[in-house]
Amino acid sequence: MPPTTREHEPFVVWENGFTSEELDRIEAYCDALPQRKATVGDKTEDDDFADYRQSKVGWISSNPDTDWFYDKMAWISRQLNAMFYRFDLTGFVEDMQFTVYDGEGDHYEWHIDAGVNHTAPRKFSLVLQLTDPNEYAGGVLQLQVAKDSTSVKRERGLVAAFPSYTLHRVTPVTRGIRKTIVVWVSGPPFK
Repeated sequence: MPPTTREHEPFVVWENGFTSEELDRIEAYCDALPQRKATVGDKTEDDDFADYRQSKVGWISSNPDTDWFYDKMAWISRQLNAMFYRFDLTGFVEDMQFTVYDGEGDHYEWHIDAGVNHTAPRKFSLVLQLTDPNEYAGGVLQLQVAKDSTSVKRERGLVAAFPSYTLHRVTPVTRGIRKTIVVWVSGPPFK
């Protein structure tokens, strides 16, 4: 389905970009990845920041098993950027992040996707929802503009995209497990 947006929303969405079989394939691949406690900025797993971020992450590198997925996410990001933002982008300079919110209270407080020590700044963020919304409660992706926040529709296979400098969070999961893929597209600094 073509991308959709509502006027004045801080994000755009692409629905049904992946078939159920493709989503199952992505999820099975990611479930087999090593996972570790998610960190914040230049913090380490030994630092205590559970009040700010609590989840697990795994990293999806580009390889023969994932190149099809990288290609599809790159195509979606190019389409959304061309239609709505027109940022000067160069592509992915980081592996994709598989994020698992698997405990009651797992969350990520308000933040921007600044990254740490990267050669090119993150400019465009995309979040692919892997989990059926009936399988969990809470865990809502919200974006903030001025004093108002807006929630992204919870739908398996939906890709939400927004400028990486947009303030956003994931509310605490209250039941079940929420899985997503987070992708950052980089480019030259804004001028």
